[in-house]
Amino acid sequence: MGNSKIKGFNKSEKSIILAGQTDSKLHVYQTTDEKELIVLKSKSSDIDPTDPLLPTLEARMLLTVQDPNHSGVGIAAPQIGINRNLIWVQRFDKTDDPFEFYINPRIIWKSKLTRLGAEGCLSIPDRKEEIQRSYAIRLQYQDKKGQFIEENIEGFTAVIFQHEVDHLLGILYPDRLEEQTSAGYIELNEKIPFSLQIDKKTILP
Repeated sequence: MGNSKIKGFNKSEKSIILAGQTDSKLHVYQTTDEKELIVLKSKSSDIDPTDPLLPTLEARMLLTVQDPNHSGVGIAAPQIGINRNLIWVQRFDKTDDPFEFYINPRIIWKSKLTRLGAEGCLSIPDRKEEIQRSYAIRLQYQDKKGQFIEENIEGFTAVIFQHEVDHLLGILYPDRLEEQTSAGYIELNEKIPFSLQIDKKTILP
């Protein structure tokens, strides 16, 4: 993640960012469109965290993922036609489940422990699949001053991060579905009984 090699937004990217005001959402690219699929399957590059157009893109991406007609729990820049390492993720592991913006995120570690859960995608219409994802990850990203930050994340929020970072690598979740069919997994819930220790006064539903 060397800042010396990072370039600003190109002409095409600027045209997308400036095609609307900060209070207008963006078009979400779809896998059903061949030209848009090429963008979705392309690997993204880093962006300068201090780029002056970044706040505009940030605001428009948030409006897009929170569109009540087609809302999601995360969105990556390739999904709106910009192959840059930028994502929004809803943090269900924090109070009030806030959406947070991440610049140049990378997953630098994944747990071998996985969970199986249903996933959909704003860019893939009318489809959901059960996908194996690591239960815990370590995320590295930059803040708006360019400082590097690392964080451990678990559970469903970690799944969202894995889904969105995959977008930055040109990977769509059906690719993971094909991958997991050839991988081996041990069903731990059949091998290890999990229990909750309670006291006599505890009432459980």
